[in-house]
Amino acid sequence: MNNLLIPEVVDNINYLPYNLQKQVLNYVKQLKKTYENRMLGKSLLNFAGSISKEDLKIMTEVIEKDCGQVDLNEW
Repeated sequence: MNNLLIPEVVDNINYLPYNLQKQVLNYVKQLKKTYENRMLGKSLLNFAGSISKEDLKIMTEVIEKDCGQVDLNEW
């Protein structure tokens, strides 16, 4: 991992008041959590073929039939 930005980030955070430093820390923690929990595209390949052809056909038919339909009385 390229850590060239860390010194610049730290230098800029040093100029912020404590409450803003806490905000930055919380934001970085949230970014880290999101990054660690992401699902990589490669991992989705594990699911390839897990839906039967029959179920895919049913799903396709329902999508083609019902998508784009508006029920004006729904609301």
